[in-house]
Amino acid sequence: MHGVLIVSWFWTNFFSGGRAVAITIFPFIFVSRSDLAKDNVLLNHERIHLQQALELLVLPFYIFYLLEFCLRYVQHKNFNKAYFALSFEQEAYAFQADLGYLRRRKLWAFRRYLKK
Repeated sequence: MHGVLIVSWFWTNFFSGGRAVAITIFPFIFVSRSDLAKDNVLLNHERIHLQQALELLVLPFYIFYLLEFCLRYVQHKNFNKAYFALSFEQEAYAFQADLGYLRRRKLWAFRRYLKK
């Protein structure tokens, strides 16, 4: 799934609290600037999130994402550390430069990044 790409500084900042240059809100990928709409690595990262959301039936993805973030925030007491510790983000960052990853990605691949 490629998602619907929307270039909007306002919506990207609205949904990310001003912390991101791109964000995925299924089925949309919001990017803050038009030059980012051509960044294949960034778009692949966001498309990995689309696939994660799709396999978890969308709403549970966002619930799980938020719950895992809260857990990681309690563990690390730091927003950035909590964000980068998320299983969904670890998978997306690990494979964002691999533009063929989504074609061979296994179902629920993010699970290998879950930590105790």
